[in-house]
Amino acid sequence: MEIPSADRLRVTTLGECRQTSPLVGRRERFAGDSRVLACADTAELEPFLERGELPSFESAGPRREIFFEPRQLTCGVVTCGGLCPGLNDVIRSVVLTLHHAYGVRRVLGFRYGYGGITAGRRDDPLLLEAGLVETIHEQGGTLLGTSRGPQDVVEMVDQLMKWRVSILFTVGGDGTLSGASAIAGEIARRGLDIAVIGIPKTIDNDLVWTERTFGFSTAVEAARSAITAAHTEARAAWNGIGLVKLMGRHAGFIAAQATLSSGDVNFCLVPEVPFSLDGPGGLLDHLGQRLEERRHAVVVVAEGAGQDLIASETEERDASGNLKLEDVGLLLRQRFREHFAGRGVPMTVKYIDPSYMIRSLPANSLDSSFCLMLGQHAVHAGMAGRTDMMVGFWNHRFTHVPLSLVAGRQKQIEPEQETWQRVLGATGQPPSMTSST
Repeated sequence: MEIPSADRLRVTTLGECRQTSPLVGRRERFAGDSRVLACADTAELEPFLERGELPSFESAGPRREIFFEPRQLTCGVVTCGGLCPGLNDVIRSVVLTLHHAYGVRRVLGFRYGYGGITAGRRDDPLLLEAGLVETIHEQGGTLLGTSRGPQDVVEMVDQLMKWRVSILFTVGGDGTLSGASAIAGEIARRGLDIAVIGIPKTIDNDLVWTERTFGFSTAVEAARSAITAAHTEARAAWNGIGLVKLMGRHAGFIAAQATLSSGDVNFCLVPEVPFSLDGPGGLLDHLGQRLEERRHAVVVVAEGAGQDLIASETEERDASGNLKLEDVGLLLRQRFREHFAGRGVPMTVKYIDPSYMIRSLPANSLDSSFCLMLGQHAVHAGMAGRTDMMVGFWNHRFTHVPLSLVAGRQKQIEPEQETWQRVLGATGQPPSMTSST
C-alpha cells in the first residue's frame, strides 16, 4: 500500500477538549502525543524523512481531557453488512465502556443496519442498558440485526438529531465505513457536534490500514476444522478428493491462513492468483498427478477464486452493489467428476461449504478480547471528539485512522510476498497453475 502523507493521516476533531475525563484519578494510563509509524520499513520511510515528514497514526486510548459531557450524552450503535463472529462482543464493549468508564446512561442501538437510522425504519432504536448486553457475547450474530445497502445520508443525520445522538459507532466493512464517512461529511456540512467512529468488521480481513479485523481468527479456526474433515474423507477413499470452499470475495486471507494452520491442504486457490482448469499445467493436470502419487488430495478454494472460469449470462448485485458470485465450489466438484470419469479414473469428491456456519459462530477467545479492546478504544476516541475515523490496529498498536484512507478500499494477498510464499511451501503446489496451451 502507498504510504499516505502526514496531512492525510490527520484525524478530524470536533473541537477543543475542555471536560476533565471521569477516568482521571482511576490510575488509567492515558494516551499522550506518541504516534504509531505508518511503515516499519526504513527504506520506505527514507523519502519522507528527506522531506522532514514522519507518516504516522494518532495513538488510540483515553485522553485526560474530553470533548463531551458524559452525563448529558446520548450515543448510538449500528451494525451493518454480513454476520461476523464478534459483533455482539463489540456492542457489549461499547455499551459497558460508556456506562462504567464514563457514566453515559443513554445508548441507543439502531436496528437492522443503516436502515434503522431512517424515517421509515422497521423498529425504534433499542435502549442498550448494561444488563441487556451482559451475556450477548456468548452468542453469535448481532443483537441489533443488520442489513446491506446505502441509505439517504440527509435523512440519517436528521434522525440522529431527532434522537439527540452525539456519538455514532458504526460497525462494518469498507461499504459501512464509506457510509460512515458520508454521514460525517453531512454532519460537518451542517456544523453539528456529532462524532462518527468506525469499528472495522470484515471476516475476510481485507480492510486496509489495520492488520486485523475481528471475526477473522474465529473463521480461520473453524475453517481448519472443515479442512480436517475434508482430509479425513479424502484419505478414506481411493482417489478421494476433499474440496472446501471458504469465504473471501476479493481476498484469500481466510483460505491462506487456514491452509497454513492445517498442514493438510494440497491446493489453495485464491482470487489474487489466477488458475486454469484444463491443459498442461492447469489444476486438473496437477490434481491428477497428486492422485497418482498419493491417492488422495485436499483442495481449498476462496469463494472469489476462479470466477473467470464460470459463464454467467447476468451480473446480479446485492443491496450494497457487490457482484453476486457464482459458486466456484460447485463448478470444481462438477469438473473434477467429469475430468476423471472421462479418463476412466475412479474417484470420489466430498464438497464442504461451512460459510454460513462460520459467520454465525460466537467469537473465539482471541477475537473476543480483540473486540473488547476495539470497543473500548472506539469509546475513548468518540468521547475525545474524534470523528470521521475508525479504530485500527497497526504495528501492534491501536490507532486512529481517517475514514478517507479506508472507505471503499480493500487489501489483498500479494503473490510475491511472504504469506503466499508460505502457502506455496506448505501445499507444494506450483507457483502458477495456468495452462501453457
